[in-house]
Amino acid sequence: MDLLQDLQWRGIIYQQTDEEGLKEQLQKEATALYCGVDPTADSMHIGHLLPFLTLRRFQKAGHKPIILVGGATGMIGDPSGKTQERQLQSVEAIQHNVKCLQKQLERIFDFDGENGAVMTNNYDWIGSLDMITFLRDYGKHIGINYMLAKDTIASRLDTGISFTEFTYTILQAIDFKHLYENFNCKIQLGGSDQWGNIITGLDLIRKTQGEGAKAYGLTIPLVTKSDGTKFGKTEGGAVWLDAEKTTPYEFYQFWINTADQDVVNYLKIFTFLSKEEIEALEASVETEPHLRKAQKALAEEMTRLVHGQEALDKAINITQALFSGNVKELSANDIKQGFKDVPSYVPAADEELSLVEVLVNAKISPSKRQAREDITNGAISINGDKVTDLSYVLSVDDRIEDQFTVIRRGKKKYTLIQYV
Repeated sequence: MDLLQDLQWRGIIYQQTDEEGLKEQLQKEATALYCGVDPTADSMHIGHLLPFLTLRRFQKAGHKPIILVGGATGMIGDPSGKTQERQLQSVEAIQHNVKCLQKQLERIFDFDGENGAVMTNNYDWIGSLDMITFLRDYGKHIGINYMLAKDTIASRLDTGISFTEFTYTILQAIDFKHLYENFNCKIQLGGSDQWGNIITGLDLIRKTQGEGAKAYGLTIPLVTKSDGTKFGKTEGGAVWLDAEKTTPYEFYQFWINTADQDVVNYLKIFTFLSKEEIEALEASVETEPHLRKAQKALAEEMTRLVHGQEALDKAINITQALFSGNVKELSANDIKQGFKDVPSYVPAADEELSLVEVLVNAKISPSKRQAREDITNGAISINGDKVTDLSYVLSVDDRIEDQFTVIRRGKKKYTLIQYV
């Protein structure tokens, strides 16, 4: 398969402005194309990934990716998909976010060679744009009726939209025009909600460069889950690419818990595994779903891509330790990742750490009588080892790196004892 056929097989293409023209352009020459993200936060979440992974597919096929982090457009706010105005952030906050997002995106792309990726920030060309130039050179080409007809703007007319956000689509059009003129960029990629903004860019290029100017737009479908719930959300909120917000272990767990109905689709759109590899995993889902080979492959590919091999190895190690119950070989950092959301208890410095007292005080067992029964029945484990001695007292030897003791009641109820 060629690139576009592969994208079609994976279900990545949603809309194209000129299917035949785009096909001819990609066959004719190595082509520069871009995808952008606004720095509305100091981390992207997995909902941002698909357009950039698609951009990476173009790079792997020999084309040149341009990555745009919107230091200027991030100050304005894209009304696409929003029902109300965004809260404006300070210049300092946006500059900080730009650096954070660029660092995350650098992990995905190859920056060496003839088709090495280029990192850009639209503040470099929009930040110094004065009002008169904006109105004369750009505003003159974009009709009010044309803008009012756009879904992103029309949907906000009843609830209200500021002139600031109203002009967002023009700013994004300026981006496309600038990259077309200065980087010979012929294609813009984006999510399905960016269709209107991409069209504005193409119109501006034609009006300023002439009808012979050739540029193209391609959008990617919204990622959905088969059960109708929103992709990329957990009980704890968004799944972030920042390891401080979503640990590599949590990131790995998100993907490995993918439903059988969704896993093949996610393998197609998120990973760079071949058609043959994905079809083999699809067969495994149908014939041996209990092995969860497809989920493991998805979790490994995505965690390695975003966090690296070392973080993946740790995530797998934590997962295996929790499954077996043998947690004493984990490091304190592993404990922090794997037990981030389990109940914890911090004993007082002078507290007698008899196991019975700890079980009650940490609310692991509801009473001393029940605590004694739990111990006698072998239901209590300390760092993976069963303890049946009613007189057992926790000691320094039970501390992992002098920071934690992991107590388990039954098969799955974990509690973390933390020492300060």
